[in-house]
Amino acid sequence: MLKSYFKIAWRNLQKNKLYSFVNIIGLTIGIVSCLLIGVYLKHELTYDNFNKHADKIVRVTMEYNHGGGSQKMACTGTKVGPQFSRMFPEIVDYVRLYKSSRIVKHDNLVFEENNFLYAEPSLFQIFSFKLVKGSIADALSSPDKMVISQTTAKKYFGDEEPIGKVLKAGDRNYTVSAVAADAPSNSQFKFDFLVPFNTLNQAKKEQYYGANYITYLLLKNKDQIQPLQQKIRDYMKVVNKDELKLPDGQFVNFYLEPLTKVHLYSNLPGDMEPAGSIVYVYILVVVALLILIIACVNYVNLSIAQSAGRGAEISIRKVMGAGRYQLFTQFIGEALLVAFIGVVLAVGIAFIALPYFNQISGIQFNYAAFFDPTIMISVLLLTVIIGLAAGAYPAVLLSNIKLSKILRAGFSFTSGTGTRKSLIIFQFVISIFLIITTVVILQQLSYIRNTDIGYNKSNVVVLPIGYNMSITRINELKKEIRNTPGVESVAAANNEPVNVMWGDAIKTDDGKSLTVNALPMDEDFIKTMQLKIVAGNDFDHTDVLQMDTTNNYKNFHYSFILNESAVRALGWTPEQAIGKKISKDLPGTIKAVVKDFNFKSFHSSISPLLIFLDYYQTQDLFVRIKGNNTPGTIGSIETLWKQQVPERPFEYKFLDDDYDALYRTEQRAAEVFTTFSGLAILLACLGLFAITAFSVVQRTKEIGIRKVLGANVSSIVLLISKDFLLMVFVAIVIASPIAWFVSNKWLQDFAYRIHINWWIFIAAGAVSLIIAAFTISFQAIKAALANPVDSLKTE
Repeated sequence: MLKSYFKIAWRNLQKNKLYSFVNIIGLTIGIVSCLLIGVYLKHELTYDNFNKHADKIVRVTMEYNHGGGSQKMACTGTKVGPQFSRMFPEIVDYVRLYKSSRIVKHDNLVFEENNFLYAEPSLFQIFSFKLVKGSIADALSSPDKMVISQTTAKKYFGDEEPIGKVLKAGDRNYTVSAVAADAPSNSQFKFDFLVPFNTLNQAKKEQYYGANYITYLLLKNKDQIQPLQQKIRDYMKVVNKDELKLPDGQFVNFYLEPLTKVHLYSNLPGDMEPAGSIVYVYILVVVALLILIIACVNYVNLSIAQSAGRGAEISIRKVMGAGRYQLFTQFIGEALLVAFIGVVLAVGIAFIALPYFNQISGIQFNYAAFFDPTIMISVLLLTVIIGLAAGAYPAVLLSNIKLSKILRAGFSFTSGTGTRKSLIIFQFVISIFLIITTVVILQQLSYIRNTDIGYNKSNVVVLPIGYNMSITRINELKKEIRNTPGVESVAAANNEPVNVMWGDAIKTDDGKSLTVNALPMDEDFIKTMQLKIVAGNDFDHTDVLQMDTTNNYKNFHYSFILNESAVRALGWTPEQAIGKKISKDLPGTIKAVVKDFNFKSFHSSISPLLIFLDYYQTQDLFVRIKGNNTPGTIGSIETLWKQQVPERPFEYKFLDDDYDALYRTEQRAAEVFTTFSGLAILLACLGLFAITAFSVVQRTKEIGIRKVLGANVSSIVLLISKDFLLMVFVAIVIASPIAWFVSNKWLQDFAYRIHINWWIFIAAGAVSLIIAAFTISFQAIKAALANPVDSLKTE
C-alpha cells in the first residue's frame, strides 16, 4: 500500500509540474532559511557553554557616579577579584584579565598581535580551555612563561616544537610553556598569547579605580548569584562611605552577570569582543519562520486549488472501500514526499549559500556545522513538521468529502475559496511587513552614515604606535609624515573619537563633581579631526610647556577642553566656562569648549566629555590625507614608517571603517532583512502566479464566452486581476500598522533616530501591488489573447 501511495504521489507531482515546482521551491527556500539560521542560533545560544562550570561563572561589571550621571562598564579595578574572594565565602576562585596589543618578534618575524592576554593561572581552573602541549600547573607559573594558541604556534614556528622557544613581546622575553587549543568561536574572549597577569605593573596594587580589567568569579553554586549580588551591594555602601569617602549621591558599585548571558544580554564599554544581541536572535527566528510559513501557505493554497481535479480519484477510492484514514494518509504522504524533496535540495543549496551567509552573519562557519547532531535531528524533525503542517488541512478536507456529494453534483470545492484568499492575504502581509521594516533599517543606517557627527571622519588614516614610543620620537614621526605629499595634518591621541571608553571625573573649585568620558590627545588633534570650537581657543605649544612633570609635578598645570554637554552639566554657558579652574587629580584651566560630537554610537546620548593633553597616553596617530591619491599617499607613509619605525610593522586602518563597525550588528540585520524580504516576496509571487494560473484554467469557458460576447483584452485582464490585487491591497492595510509598531520599537534603542515617514508605507504598498500585478498579468494576458473558439470547443 505504501508503495502505491508513493507512486500516486510521484505521478501527481509529474502531472502538475507548475504547482509541484512552486511547492518544492517554496519549501526548499523555507528549509534553507531555517537550516542556515539554525546553525547561527545554535552558535549564539550556546555561547560559552563549552566551559564545564559555565553556570557558576559570573562576570563583574562596574557602575560609578561622581556627579552628573552614572557610567557603566565591563571593566573593574584590580581589587575587586581578590577582595570579594576574601569577603564572600560563596566565591571559590577569581581571575583577572587584561587584553592588549603587543609587537611580537621571533627571528625575522615581526607582527603586531591584538589578542595578547594577561591572565592569572586560575584561568585554567575556572574556564575549560584545553592545552594540547604542556601542563596547566606549569603554564603560567613564572613571569617569563607564555601560553600560545595552536594557530600562533604554526604561525611562528611552523612544524617545529614550540615548547621552550623564546618570543619577544614588547621589551620582554617569554618562554613558551604550553600550547592551547584555539578558543571556540563562541567564546566571549579568545587569545593568541597568554602571559601572567602579575607582570603588569598596574596589577601589583589593589584598587577599585583604574578600571581596565575584566574580572570573573567562580561561585560554589549557581543559585548564589542573586544572594551574592545583594551582599555586594550592601558591602559597597560601606566601602563608598568609609574607604572611598564618597559624598552623598556618588558611588561605585559592582554587578554580577552570568557568563552564559553576557554575549546576548550585555553590551558595555570595555567588552573583550563585540556583543551579540538577543533581539537579533529573535528577529532571525521570526524571519525564518515567516519564510517557512509562506512556503507552507503556498502548499495549502495550491492543494486546495487542485482539489477539484482529484474528484474522480477520490470517488473511485471511496467506491473501492477506502476510508477517511487511508485517504488522509495518502495526502499526508504526498506532503511528506514534497517536504523530503525540499530538504534534500535545501541541504545542497545550504552548502552553496554558506559563504554568503558567513558574510552577512559575520561568523565563519564551516560545512561541519551542518553535521552537528542537533542540527541533523532538527532538520529531520522539521521535515516531518512541515509535511504535517502543510498537508494536514488539505488532507482533512479531501478525505472528509462524502461520496454521495461527488456522485450527485460532481466534485466541487467552493468552500476553499475564502481560505485561499485569506492565505494569499496572509502571505503578502508577511512580505509587506518585511519590506517596510527593511526600508526603516536602511534609512536609519543611512542617517547614521550621513548625519553630521561633529567631526570629519573621512580621509583619516589611523596608525597604531602603542604606549612605548617617546614624546620626542612621536613629534619627529609626526613632522616627517606631515611633510609627506598628500598629507594635510597629523595628530596623536589615546583613542579614536568614534568610541571613547575612558571614564573619569572632574571637580570644580566650588567642590562640584562630574562624571565624564575623557580623551587624552596632543595639541594637533582638534584641528586634524576638524572639531568645532564654540568658545575659547585650541591647544597650542604653551599648554604643552605648562605640563611640567619635574619637582614631583608641583608645577604641573593642565589645559582642558570640554564639550557643550559637560559645560551644561556644570551649570555654565560656553563663554562662562572659559578660564574656570577644574581638576582631574591635578589642577587645570578650561581653555575651550567644543561643539557636542558623537563619540559613542547613536545608541547613546552625547554625555559630558573632557579633552586634555597627555602624550604619555598616546596609542595612535591620526593622519588626514587629501584623498586624491590615497594609495600613493599611504605607500609614501609606509616607506617612511619602515625607515623611522623599523621595530614595528606598518599597519593602518581608516577611521570611517571603525565608525561603520560600531553598527555592524545593524548592518547585518539590514542585509538579513533585505535577503529574506526578497525571498518572501518571491515566494508570495510564485504562489500567486500558480493560483492565477489555476484560476484561469477554471474560468476558461467563462473567458471564452465573454470574448465571444465582445469583451476586449483589457476587460478580461481586469476581470482576472481585480480580486487578486484587492487581496494585496487588504494585505497592505493590515501589514502597515504592524510594521510601524515593530519598526518604532526597534528605533527606540537609538538615542538619535529617524522619524518613520508615511511615504515608506505608500512605497512598500505600491511596490507590492506592481509586483503582484506583473505576476498576475502574465497569465491574465495569456488568457485574454487566447482564441475563444479553442477554449469553447475543448470545454
